[in-house]
Amino acid sequence: MALAAALATALTAAAQAAGPLTYDLKPTPIAPDTYMFEGSTKHFTRDNGGNILNSGFIVTADGVIVIQTGPSRRYGEEMRAAIRKVTDKPIRKVFISNLHPDYWLGSQAFADVPLAALPGTIAGIQEEGSGIADNMYRLVGDWMRGTEVTVPNEPVYGSTVKFGDHRLRLIPLAGHTAADLMILDETTGVLFAGGVVFCNRTPTTPHASIADWLKELDAVDALDIRLLVPNHGNIRPDKACVAQTRDWLTWLDGTLRHAMDSGMDMAEALELPIPERFAVLDVLREEYRRSVAHLWPRIEQESLPRVN
Repeated sequence: MALAAALATALTAAAQAAGPLTYDLKPTPIAPDTYMFEGSTKHFTRDNGGNILNSGFIVTADGVIVIQTGPSRRYGEEMRAAIRKVTDKPIRKVFISNLHPDYWLGSQAFADVPLAALPGTIAGIQEEGSGIADNMYRLVGDWMRGTEVTVPNEPVYGSTVKFGDHRLRLIPLAGHTAADLMILDETTGVLFAGGVVFCNRTPTTPHASIADWLKELDAVDALDIRLLVPNHGNIRPDKACVAQTRDWLTWLDGTLRHAMDSGMDMAEALELPIPERFAVLDVLREEYRRSVAHLWPRIEQESLPRVN
């Protein structure tokens, strides 16, 4: 008992010395009236608190538009405080791009304003939100304290909406998940691509349809933009990362289908070599293995004949 008490005291002292958990969010201006909080390109960990996405906000003449709310209540609260240091204008609306946890679990901090998402995202969070939140508690621990599922309350569709002096084109797609919302600010040419485009970070596939995702990338290619903000990775003044994401998805899908046709099993597919050109992608081997686990059963169902 004495040893346990001493250990508890030491742990408490260490925690106090380390200080409170903070994301230390600093808004980076990327275009007129437009700011981004840059996230890590790693996996969710207790070191980064789940901060692996690029969230952002636009300061319009009519108020602030927030894009994504981060992985936890703590993140959302820190995000809101950081916005307040830039402007005292009210927050008018929050847009959530898909059901993955780093996009919306900070929404508690914005519960007093409309939380907008595609109907498919709203349905996905209603169905899977509790399980998603539980998994984040396991992955990042204390960063999640007090975080509860807050479901978006305003369905949006494909349209162009005006906030003050900014025109935002809401682009509904499906592929990375069953409902992916991209937001193009036609006033500045900034595209918030949601999870559709990854830049120097290996794409994630837990809810993906590769064929549909490739169609999403075609839709991005058709847009006239000045700056692309992927939700994971570096921002770009061009569409180089659209091509990079397409290259990865095409190789991944073709490789797994060839492996299936060649008689390999999933264990063998997990260890296949990855071409050197993809070495620039962060968390490459880990994310590849996750994708094999996600995609192999579906490819297997499509490839193997049914025997009655």
